[in-house]
Amino acid sequence: MQPYIQLVECPRDAMQGWKRIIPASEKAGFINALLDVGFHTIDFGSFVSPKMVPQMSDTAEVLRLLKPSGTKLLAIVANQRGAEEACRFPRIDYLGFPFSVSETFQMRNTNSSREESLERLDAILRLCRDHGKELVVYMSMGFGNPYGDMYSPEVLSDWMGRVHRLGVNIISLADTVGMATPVQVKQVVEEMVNTFPDVTVGVHLHAHPKGIREKFLAAWQAGCRRIDGAIGGFGGCPMAEDELIGNMDTAAILRCLEELGVDTGLDMEAFAKARSMAEKIFI
Repeated sequence: MQPYIQLVECPRDAMQGWKRIIPASEKAGFINALLDVGFHTIDFGSFVSPKMVPQMSDTAEVLRLLKPSGTKLLAIVANQRGAEEACRFPRIDYLGFPFSVSETFQMRNTNSSREESLERLDAILRLCRDHGKELVVYMSMGFGNPYGDMYSPEVLSDWMGRVHRLGVNIISLADTVGMATPVQVKQVVEEMVNTFPDVTVGVHLHAHPKGIREKFLAAWQAGCRRIDGAIGGFGGCPMAEDELIGNMDTAAILRCLEELGVDTGLDMEAFAKARSMAEKIFI
């Protein structure tokens, strides 16, 4: 039997920090091409302050231009207002919320403390239940942080436990600034997978191109089967105020899966078309 895997493609993360404002029609054309590939989920946009992330101010317009697909759609939100806006659209399956293990980064990213963010999560969860959505929480700075804030696997586990007890069943560990080593990825992911057996533990890893294979294999060997990537390895978090270290390139992830003998079921002709489009968008 082939191992079950959820591949999450993240054009939102690739585009959000891009200096050139990409028109809604161009974004939608690219995402429509991605929908043809057969990914489990597309992280397609966000309902956040346009002042903070101007590239995503047209997310609602982009959504209206997307064609029907069996692929699930995920939108990032940072507060209840954004969640309320996202819940207006039946097409959206998942809301994603960034919850940082680092207090400094949580304030930068959502203008709220971790305790305040737990309260936001509780309200957003109620909205999700009322509107048939599922909440995905990204544990930002899940492998450490550059600010000197306290971090350890035990600290991560404590916050994950609090998030899970609210009712969140999909939690993705985010290496927000690409500082994790493969050894650390394996140790931390394995510990969280074992500690929270009823949680789908994913990874959203940032890496330099030469480090993708090792980080991916570390997460895979640790038992992670929900993997985020972005064609071309573009993207990063604008709120990190650091050199943007890109997402794991989806092509590199697929090469790793091929080495492992995993059949992803993706349409590789459609993937090649989407990859060609990405090369024209991100110039």
